Amino acid sequence: MATRDYDLFVIGGGSGGVRAARLAGGMGKRVGLAEEYRMGGTCVIRGCVPKKLFVYASQFSEHFEDAPGYGWTVAETSFDWPTLIANKDREVARLEGLYRGGLEKNKVEIHDTRARLVSPHEILLEASGRTVTADQILIATGGRPNLHEALDGHEFCITSNGAFSLDALPKAIIVAGGGYIAVEFANIFHGLGVETTLVYRGQKILGGFDDDLRDHLQQTMIAKGINVICHQIFDKVERRADGRLDAHLLNGDMLTADQVMLALGRVPNTGGLGLDHAGVHTDILGAITVDDYSRTNVDHIWAVGDVTNRVQLTPVAIHEAMCFLETAFKGNPTKPDFETIATAVFSQPEIGTVGLTEEQAAERYGDLEIYKATFRPMHHVLPDRQEKMLVKLIVDVQSRVVVGAHMVGPAAGEMAQLLGISLKARCTKEHFDATMAVHPTAAEEFVTMYEPTYRVKSGKKAA
Repeated sequence: MATRDYDLFVIGGGSGGVRAARLAGGMGKRVGLAEEYRMGGTCVIRGCVPKKLFVYASQFSEHFEDAPGYGWTVAETSFDWPTLIANKDREVARLEGLYRGGLEKNKVEIHDTRARLVSPHEILLEASGRTVTADQILIATGGRPNLHEALDGHEFCITSNGAFSLDALPKAIIVAGGGYIAVEFANIFHGLGVETTLVYRGQKILGGFDDDLRDHLQQTMIAKGINVICHQIFDKVERRADGRLDAHLLNGDMLTADQVMLALGRVPNTGGLGLDHAGVHTDILGAITVDDYSRTNVDHIWAVGDVTNRVQLTPVAIHEAMCFLETAFKGNPTKPDFETIATAVFSQPEIGTVGLTEEQAAERYGDLEIYKATFRPMHHVLPDRQEKMLVKLIVDVQSRVVVGAHMVGPAAGEMAQLLGISLKARCTKEHFDATMAVHPTAAEEFVTMYEPTYRVKSGKKAA
């Protein structure tokens, strides 16, 4: 049989696809990669990285407010949106260059084009019309924002993609959704001085997170001045003659703003990939179905990252790519490990979480000890900021293992990363108790909560 063009061809230049291609190239494999937009995918171009830069920008309003408590006199301040956009664009371009350079250094052949499957081993490069062949194919095309096309007037709205390139900062914005993207952008815009309303169909924001975190953050956001409307959805959105938007809610209320942002989840980016030509199966949501090793129903075609709709996090896509390489090229079948994933919500205050929520732990273990503390971070004392921090540990009574660690407050994401090591190692509450505190820090609360706040017995909170 004739040799195919590539040992591996990757469709998608995001975090998972780039990692797999770069390391496979470093192993001496003949690797090609196609990306139709910009190298780096959602995270680098229109996700985690620019979002975190926006978070930093939005925090300065509170820093200025707090400065007098520490003896600083701050002159009149102003914010320039175009400067932020330009600086963000420059950093994104720098990172994209690093991604591209890493691929080139490892002799990956980059194709700046959309690619689609035309047979189980053939890929059409649309820009040139050329068809190439590969022994192994990895699909890593990620996801895209749900445009909510059933909504009358959705065409007047933006998504998180558009939020990174607005020509001007709106005076008022309505954000639809209650997941981490909606919550983060609501806090970003509020911190930049925008009149912000969050509309969510659920009872409280951030479904799937621990209830104490959800309650604490939602009440803090409301106290900051964000208008949070729950149990409500949009009926339609209309553009007025003056260019502003009227968002009509199902209960008959109407909200008016300069921008409406839809943050209603993400969908797998599988449209137009030619999966049917290769016989690759998808589920009802369009996600590529894979086994425990990220292999599709076609033996030599694989998929990692958000396109599989498993755990939609950048580090998870990278981890899946590493496991794919072990399985496909190193003779070491390796399953991605989705247990005890640390993550953060860069709200204000931010959330850090790792392990099980109290509800999940109660279902799995039954008997728990819950350790919880709420306090003002030291940074807030002199400015007399009343905003409080929450920390929480969940302990399985039988094994004494800490199965959940959650926090809301400054640097919560940084703490979650380090706590993730402890929980991954299945440290017990006694390990936490035996650890010397670093004083004065907020993180010391995790090793100085000696008595349970309450207990859960047989899955129910004890009196």
